[in-house]
Amino acid sequence: MQFQESGQKDTFFNQDNMVFSVANLFAAGTDTTGTTLHWGLLLMAKYPHIQDRVHEEIDRVIGGRQPVVEDRKSLPYTDAVIHETQRIGNIVPMSIPHITSCDVDFQGYFIKKSRLIYVYGSNPYTFHPEHFLDDQGRFVKRDAFMPFSAGRRVCLGESLAKMELFIFFASLLQRFRFTAPPGVSEDELDLTPLVGFTLNPSPHKLCAVDRL
Repeated sequence: MQFQESGQKDTFFNQDNMVFSVANLFAAGTDTTGTTLHWGLLLMAKYPHIQDRVHEEIDRVIGGRQPVVEDRKSLPYTDAVIHETQRIGNIVPMSIPHITSCDVDFQGYFIKKSRLIYVYGSNPYTFHPEHFLDDQGRFVKRDAFMPFSAGRRVCLGESLAKMELFIFFASLLQRFRFTAPPGVSEDELDLTPLVGFTLNPSPHKLCAVDRL
């Protein structure tokens, strides 16, 4: 590494930091992406009318070919469902701790330097993909939606996670229909999370029915 070899001491760009950052991308990223997909498939089984709309959009726009990242712009409803899954699942509810670097006045509130800050958004309990759609059905980014945190401690793997979530979710919904197992109704699918460092769905079984 050029910075390290040059003898500079005031930089975080060094071999150890790079190794830890790459490890975090794969370790932390795999867990959070997998957990989000667990929530997504459970929610599709619980709300089949929403799953129907995802299927219709994927079939109309993609057909039988493999989904690619560029398809996300043409699949606003599917993208909204993924974002709403992240919002309702809220898998890292406390996010990464942040502190203020100086005294600050924010929207009428005075926050002293070195105060611990947590980032929150609106939290209605209804799974409603239209939170991320305008009146014409176009995807809308919400400023209050920050599943990857914010500021200098924003998640390093945000762009990678967004690509992975879209490709995996779109591919799974293209191929399968997810339902509750025989003898279990959609209303019986439990959305109560298991509390830990991340919020995972409670143990459950789903059926994956081949659509192709």
